[in-house]
Amino acid sequence: MKSQMLIMLCLAGLGCCQAAPCRQVMDLTGLSASNHLTLDRVRRAGAIEHASDGVAQQRYAFQPSAHPQMVLTPARGNWNWSGQGELRLRLQNAMPWAVTLHVEIDGAAKGQQLQATMGVPAGPAQTLVIPLQATSPRAQGMQVGPPMPFDDHGQPALLASTVQGQLDLHKISAIRLEVPAPQAEQSLLFGRVDTAPGTTTLHDAYADIVDRYGQFTRASWPEKIATDAALQAAVKAAPAARPSLGIDAYGGRLDVHGLSKSGWFHTQKLDGRWQLVTPDGHAFFSLGVNAVVPDGGRSYVEGREFMFRDLPPDSGQWAAFYGSSDSRRPDRAASAGIGDNHGRWFDFYAANLYRVDGKHWLAAWRSRTLDRLQGWGFNTIGNWSDDALGLAHRLPYTRSINIAGDYANVSSGYDYWGRMPDPFDPRFVQATERVVAKASAGVRDDPWLLGYFADNELAWAGSGAQGRWGLALGTLAGDANSPAKQAFIAMLKKQYVAAETLGTAWGIALSSWDALDATGFHAPAPDEAHPAITRDYSAWLRRYADTYFRTVAEAIHRHDPHHLFLGGRFAVNTPEAVAACAQYCDVVSFNVYADLPQHGFDAAAMQQLDKPVLISEFHFGSDDRGPFGKGVVSVWSEAQRSQAYARFIAAAAANPDIVGAHWFQYTDQPVTGRLLDGENSHIGLVGITDIPFGGFVEAVRAANARVGEAASH
Repeated sequence: MKSQMLIMLCLAGLGCCQAAPCRQVMDLTGLSASNHLTLDRVRRAGAIEHASDGVAQQRYAFQPSAHPQMVLTPARGNWNWSGQGELRLRLQNAMPWAVTLHVEIDGAAKGQQLQATMGVPAGPAQTLVIPLQATSPRAQGMQVGPPMPFDDHGQPALLASTVQGQLDLHKISAIRLEVPAPQAEQSLLFGRVDTAPGTTTLHDAYADIVDRYGQFTRASWPEKIATDAALQAAVKAAPAARPSLGIDAYGGRLDVHGLSKSGWFHTQKLDGRWQLVTPDGHAFFSLGVNAVVPDGGRSYVEGREFMFRDLPPDSGQWAAFYGSSDSRRPDRAASAGIGDNHGRWFDFYAANLYRVDGKHWLAAWRSRTLDRLQGWGFNTIGNWSDDALGLAHRLPYTRSINIAGDYANVSSGYDYWGRMPDPFDPRFVQATERVVAKASAGVRDDPWLLGYFADNELAWAGSGAQGRWGLALGTLAGDANSPAKQAFIAMLKKQYVAAETLGTAWGIALSSWDALDATGFHAPAPDEAHPAITRDYSAWLRRYADTYFRTVAEAIHRHDPHHLFLGGRFAVNTPEAVAACAQYCDVVSFNVYADLPQHGFDAAAMQQLDKPVLISEFHFGSDDRGPFGKGVVSVWSEAQRSQAYARFIAAAAANPDIVGAHWFQYTDQPVTGRLLDGENSHIGLVGITDIPFGGFVEAVRAANARVGEAASH
């Protein structure tokens, strides 16, 4: 059909063309009685324009306002899109910058709507494709999807990779195209609007995106390789020379005097500055790297084999790099909505190490990695790293205490990594004892051990404006058998004696203590009229945190009296939890995802608590080296990663309370997502091929060399 005029009759319910490859809804270069186009603060140009391929297009200028939009509706009734899987819209961005376009497809029934928002890049005309069902990169097994637009059989296609909502395709009432709140006029060129059966574009957007080395196939960057020979040459290139700064055997500075020598790592405050101190009595600013492991390249392949090009066979020499596992955890928000989260996986990183060094690849990797870390100015093996690296006694190292067991738990409402452990449950005490005994076995007498972290990013707070009180609200919402709930109720009984007295203080009707036992008890949120709620919740949060940190600290001291307790790696936290950590831990650790360390924790509060701080995670990511994600703190380019690292590490060293900062992580995450939760960001010092990102690691080396002097004054 060559006509540029509007909708095929079958879409108005007046005919049938189910066998047709696509159904035209409207052509935005013309108008007819079959459909309506309403413009709200959008100006339509008079003349038809033609794209470089000759296709006719109409210019529409979205005016500065809150919601300038175009609304496409059928002249009567509804469109019937049954059997269709994609909405396709021909468009071109006429601006020299990317323009955000929001698309809504309305059903006839209330609550029936699909929504998608995407950035339309400047450049040639392309086809915007919106799947007619909810979808996201998470459903494909990864946090972030491939960059758009992509080459779809020779034509640029801009897939809306995230679509939200639900829709009855039998009754479609409108299509809305909006540029959200433009500050200046934004011009877009539109052409055909049609639908097509199936989800071919969605499939093609993810097809063949990973090559045999685990690299993204549709982009190039300096460290990308194409052959085994190139891989071997790049990986084995000589690392930077180790800095010649005067240091002791553990990496401590020899020019800082007045610190005590204990034979173990410890903390000491000298001239108003907190210091980590090496066993030999020298100042030590911990520059660490997390997750230095040889198995970080695991990604699920089962069920999505179409994404991978030239996967090795799962037999013979490659069988060792395949495995099977299950990451499904309904109680963990981090993995919510992640598809392809179980079954067979392949480890691209380890396979590349094998390509480089053959059957002795693991020993070669350990030696090479330690050379690199020392050459780049790092002095600590951070959390979740290969134990053998620390036991080589070339760099101090940390150990992780990950407490797990069948003890009770409490929801704070955040629960990103799961619910909070209930420290009032005797089974938690027993589990802690077992885990600490195991973690300290063989290392309690090792002076190279810096100390222990306990758990990671526990949900000390909930979400939203009342998030601080999430753990108190969640405790009272638990069932009557919850040890934490019974401990909280006992605390309230001791304070108020009568239930009615508590009810009056909290502004609720409460005639019996038994009412609190009800599962799902809806405790009141703090308000100005009832200050007792805030006071009581705060007291509970402190008692909860005291019980947790005291239990862990006592277990560590029983099994290992020599080494530091490095805290709980806070992400979300409360003042009560931080204060409890400061009381029972030697160092308070924060995972800080911000431009500067001081923007990720309450520096003034820590100064008042007078306890040293360790930044146990930080990073900066970009999307110009293969993986699609930019990490938690994103920058535009690899060069900006270098600048951001230097600023962050300098600010950390300049703070008299901060005693170290650990980068997350050593290796880039897999393009198609790690097993745990589908994270797939470029945040590494090295790529999935084990090739260092040259410009970045050189900037890291220079920044680390400058840190030593700043951290000693």
